[in-house]
Amino acid sequence: EINRINQDLLNTPAHEKTEPIKRWVDSVIDGMDHYKAEHHRYVKEAVTLLELALWKAKLDEKDENAAAGRTKKKAKLDAESVRKEKRVTCGADTVIRNILPFLKL
Repeated sequence: EINRINQDLLNTPAHEKTEPIKRWVDSVIDGMDHYKAEHHRYVKEAVTLLELALWKAKLDEKDENAAAGRTKKKAKLDAESVRKEKRVTCGADTVIRNILPFLKL
């Protein structure tokens, strides 16, 4: 990209260089906007995967405790409500809140 504008400017008279420079700057800004949007999509996907991984780790932790016989007897809860509870208590919101500043542009 920079080589193209340098070549264009070499062959352009001094009084006509403004327009090619403006077009080049606009194309660079468009490219940056494109990559920012792409980065945003990747961050969103990464945050979703991180949340799911933390939730799964919390579910696996529950399974390990159950296998070892260390779980507390609770009122009869169906598996769905236990899964929902583990999603809330997995700590993903805290982890994500602390990681997001490092992923943002």
